[in-house]
Amino acid sequence: MRPRSLDEVVGQGHLVGPGGPLRALIEADRLSSSILWGPPGSGKTTLAAVMAASTAKAFVALSAVTAGVREVRAVIEEARTRLGEHGTGTIVFIDEVHRFNKAQQDTLLPAVESGLITLVGATTENPFFEVNAPLLSRSTLWRLLSLGDDDITILIRRALDAEGAQADAEAVALLCDLASGDGRAALQALDVALALVGDGGIVTAGDVARARAVAVPRHGRDEHYDMASALIKSVRGSDPDAGLYWLARMLEAGEDARFIARRLVILASEDVGLADPSALVVADAAARAVEFVGLPEAALNLAEAVVHLSVADKSNRVTVALGRAQADARQHPNAPVPAHLRDAHYRGASGIGHGEGYRYPHDDARGWVDQQYRPDEIEGRTYYTPGPHGAERAVAERMRRRRETDPKGRSEAPGTGPAGR
Repeated sequence: MRPRSLDEVVGQGHLVGPGGPLRALIEADRLSSSILWGPPGSGKTTLAAVMAASTAKAFVALSAVTAGVREVRAVIEEARTRLGEHGTGTIVFIDEVHRFNKAQQDTLLPAVESGLITLVGATTENPFFEVNAPLLSRSTLWRLLSLGDDDITILIRRALDAEGAQADAEAVALLCDLASGDGRAALQALDVALALVGDGGIVTAGDVARARAVAVPRHGRDEHYDMASALIKSVRGSDPDAGLYWLARMLEAGEDARFIARRLVILASEDVGLADPSALVVADAAARAVEFVGLPEAALNLAEAVVHLSVADKSNRVTVALGRAQADARQHPNAPVPAHLRDAHYRGASGIGHGEGYRYPHDDARGWVDQQYRPDEIEGRTYYTPGPHGAERAVAERMRRRRETDPKGRSEAPGTGPAGR
């Protein structure tokens, strides 16, 4: 079923369709070192096979699963001999190149850099995470996309013709749906369904369902970060349904529940903050439940936290305030602690002025006093300004009443407001 020419390739029209850049390089036999990055079943190995059939160069295939440094060095030496004796270049195709460790990738680098070999690597993982930067910088990155339903349908029809078999429209539609853009998965499911119906039978949706009872979700390193980002942004955007969807996707893909819980605890302070002080309590309780209860039951605790954080009033004022304070702490790392705030409990401390002039807030009828609590260099700068949402409205009112009786007042740090963060 594997295509033998570019015209037979299904999908990836942006690369190998008429006028496509990768098609032009393959047809002109001018392909440079490349990384084919795409999801499973999108055609990476197929394109490599087409390259092998189209080039005048020697084509050597390696699997990163089985090949070690010794095999890589042997291929490089053969390429050197081939070029010296016959003037023939070498394309080295490495499937699952992300499985090569740093030493193996470093072995390839000099040969790729000198042009001794043309590297073609195929990977399902984000090469910016998995491929050494020097090797990636010397290769062209080609991004392959999941196959569309029309593409999957073409593959299925070709397979049915090749087998002299038939399938009804519902079966083809279900195969497309279950494949989720993976051409190989569609063909494997069809193969099992054909075996179930036997010679002369017509594949139905029921046969397909039996052949592919469970669809295993894909969740690589790239999806790990993308889905985590989608979860956080959905909760921050106050969409509980979207938050629950991404939570479910992550759990179905086998994501570590502790990772999800940690992200929710961070979000509780970063994006909800004092607009709903209970948010951190709920998120922390969910994280503890993950450790105490474990999955699958702890999914309920995580779901409760996702919904609570989603519907809560939002405020990033604590996040902004911390950023302002950190900026001043870095700018004035050696600013001295005012004498009246210094530790006065040890013997001799009072003799050097520690604690002198300190006013105990509980002795004041208001429960607070307007004394200096920071070094002179940053006294009077405002870091935290309450927002207008949720519980922070009450915080803002308390702070307003106190500042009305504060003769010093406060000035906001220039250029550090929420809009400029």
